[in-house]
Amino acid sequence: ILRDYNVDIAYTPMILADVFKSSEHARRDFTTNDSDCPVVVQFAAHDPVDLAHAAQIVAPFADGIDLNCGCPQKWAYKERIGAYLSDRPELVQDMVRTVKAAVDVPCSIKIRKHPTDARKTVELAKRAEMMGVDWIAVHGRTRHQKSTEPLDYDIIKLVKESVSVPVIANGSIFALRDAEIMYEQTGVNGVMAARGLLQNPALFAGYDHTPLECVERYVNCALAYGTPTFILHHHLMYMMEGLMSNVERKTFNCLSSTPAILDHLCRYYAIRCRL
Repeated sequence: ILRDYNVDIAYTPMILADVFKSSEHARRDFTTNDSDCPVVVQFAAHDPVDLAHAAQIVAPFADGIDLNCGCPQKWAYKERIGAYLSDRPELVQDMVRTVKAAVDVPCSIKIRKHPTDARKTVELAKRAEMMGVDWIAVHGRTRHQKSTEPLDYDIIKLVKESVSVPVIANGSIFALRDAEIMYEQTGVNGVMAARGLLQNPALFAGYDHTPLECVERYVNCALAYGTPTFILHHHLMYMMEGLMSNVERKTFNCLSSTPAILDHLCRYYAIRCRL
């Protein structure tokens, strides 16, 4: 669906490499198809061997492998993944080198602004570039900052100016104009959105809110793929946030079955879905 609204590359949710390479049950969470292209599989890891093994498993079905070095969540930091790697450029260097040797698909990393020293952000990017990383995504906030705090365009611009590989900017992209401002301020090669696309999958096509045709297509795809009710409901709460009043959001939030959700969409938005 995103690809029909000017999204060029899609990433999977963050996958734990050690669990993925060891558990067939965990690998069931990754599915794709011939139309899902290009897709980058995003891994969290702190061990080069685990990451390489996981990359080898998905490489035949992926157009890129990404190492997440930016997840700010506390549980991730305790597991020595995500933003934990910000202070361990040598380890990131080893993991990029190992993946590049193990698979024949592009490898990227996703980083964020270092909490105390901008030079360490640049060092992390440069070390990854030395090992042949194909592009770098940079988030303009530290792991300690709230999403409501201002984004640091300067650190993204500094990384862009410090490496020769493409740089993708991340953070506070909720409208097409936000992406345009990011390009103007930083000179990056591309712009990445996560929360913004959850709220409005059509934002890169210039829509201010999720168009109803997009909602209908998502629901029909979700039903076709057997998406669990709680995931269907979760995504619709995001996608329709800008369309619902506060009263309606409270009502919709209480819906606990797929038929109840479909009935609400049909009754109030004339969205008809195929069971």
